[in-house]
Amino acid sequence: MNAINLGSPKGVLPEAPALGVFATSDHRISEDARKRGAYVAKHAAEVLAGQVKNLDGSPARVVYTQVLVDNEASADQVAQQFKEAGVGAIICVPDCWSFPQLTAISLLSHFPESTPFNVTCGNSAPRPGVVYANALTGALAQSGRLSHLNVGTWPDTGDKPKMTKSTAQSMIDWAQAALTFAGLKGRRVLIWGHDSMGMETALQHIIPTRRTFGLEITRLDMKLLADMLAKKSYNAKELKALRSWIGKTAGSIELPDASAEERFTQSLAMYLITRDMMKDLNAIGGGFMSQLEWGSDRRGLPLPVADAMECMFNSSFDHNGRKNPMPYATEADMQALLTMIFFTSLSGGGAPLFMDFRKVWEPWEIQGVAKELGVKFSKDDEWAQRGFFDGNNSGSAAFDWAGKPGASPEELMKKVSFPLADPGYFPGGGNSATFITPGGIEGMLGRIAYHEPTQRFALIWDEAKTVSIPNAVQEKIRKLTDPKWPHTWVSSKYATMAEMKQYCPANHIHMVQGLSPARLEYFLDLARIRSITPWAARPSYIEGVDRPKPVEMLLSGQI
Repeated sequence: MNAINLGSPKGVLPEAPALGVFATSDHRISEDARKRGAYVAKHAAEVLAGQVKNLDGSPARVVYTQVLVDNEASADQVAQQFKEAGVGAIICVPDCWSFPQLTAISLLSHFPESTPFNVTCGNSAPRPGVVYANALTGALAQSGRLSHLNVGTWPDTGDKPKMTKSTAQSMIDWAQAALTFAGLKGRRVLIWGHDSMGMETALQHIIPTRRTFGLEITRLDMKLLADMLAKKSYNAKELKALRSWIGKTAGSIELPDASAEERFTQSLAMYLITRDMMKDLNAIGGGFMSQLEWGSDRRGLPLPVADAMECMFNSSFDHNGRKNPMPYATEADMQALLTMIFFTSLSGGGAPLFMDFRKVWEPWEIQGVAKELGVKFSKDDEWAQRGFFDGNNSGSAAFDWAGKPGASPEELMKKVSFPLADPGYFPGGGNSATFITPGGIEGMLGRIAYHEPTQRFALIWDEAKTVSIPNAVQEKIRKLTDPKWPHTWVSSKYATMAEMKQYCPANHIHMVQGLSPARLEYFLDLARIRSITPWAARPSYIEGVDRPKPVEMLLSGQI
């Protein structure tokens, strides 16, 4: 037999993993019952199709088989089908009792143990698939293999049972988490420089990141970017179009002279250069060190700030129109980048907000400011009764957060201004970006951290909402930090501000819209990331909000 030459690859980008759906059965049941079981697999796949996305925002591939897995031979057949289809996460939808080892366990033996696996079933009495589901997930848990069980609801009888909306939503949430986890493997991010200002909270934990997520960190020296900027390694025509677009759409740009215009245009050129480099590397995110060597060290030749570049990467649009946000971290904060990559993918393409964890205003303190200014407040004013923190950092602040959800790029950009950067901190010049986020935007707030002694990542998180503040109070507190940077005032759902200011694991924190606790928790389970919610007011499990805790993690003591 001759060796086979695979030839040249047809595509550049690695193919995203598919989601595979199958059903198990018992060969002893009637043909009508077997047809019902096959329909359940088809129905589940149709529910998922179009509802889950890949890391780049494109619709995920959902494949299914109506071959019922009822013995070892059929398990092998379906496993082969799934492998040929590039399946990276698997859902089993049993409608009938069967035998775990002869069916799903035999199928799973063809896949790595890290392959995400979910069992979604109805709580039916005839030929109870739920009994099989408990037997299967229990057997997997005792062997140390993680699986998630979704005991939902669909009719006990009928040829074509439909699952309830809540059952479907739990399955969709798990699927998005699973494809995020599986999709990270073999991907990479591009970091210009090293850890900014020697900040340990942002260190690039290369080996743990590779081991935990299968994610590579490509590190390039900022000198290369400086050289490419000097050589004008970008499309001059596109740069002109970008400058024209931002000039027409932005609320204002502070450019007192020709040299200021040159520095601002350079910062836009950095966006084009970095975007093209990331495309060449198939990168899914990035970060830029900046301080101190790039723009703050007067012993060298300070260069313009990268704020406009960073904001555009995280935004859902640029001069070419709508795009998928590309998570991008100020100060090459790798833990920030990981958090934003997870948040963006899990939310199905939400624009991530990068913030400094600035001044925390407890209720007593902000009420004192209001009284001092003669501003009245009531028990219904969240900013006064719960307090908030000032999320305040120019770089990486996605323009999407300048307005309410659903606002057009034109509406958002009218609220964005570009004042000159502080020359004391940034002698290289350039322009910051600034806006004020409106109140009432709900989202997920959190931050990844790494713990070297246990060699595990953890996520501290809470649900949160932006708050609106009376103008007089707003102006006073805005000037206390940096009025040239964006301000997003955030109040958490369960954490008090006294708790929040003690437990934030770094000087940066992040937020995204459209991410539920259950979906986040599914991902944390799959990646073996510790979920940390030390808030006194939050129960450990909220029915209908949290995902059911996996039996395997309970048995192993991880929860």
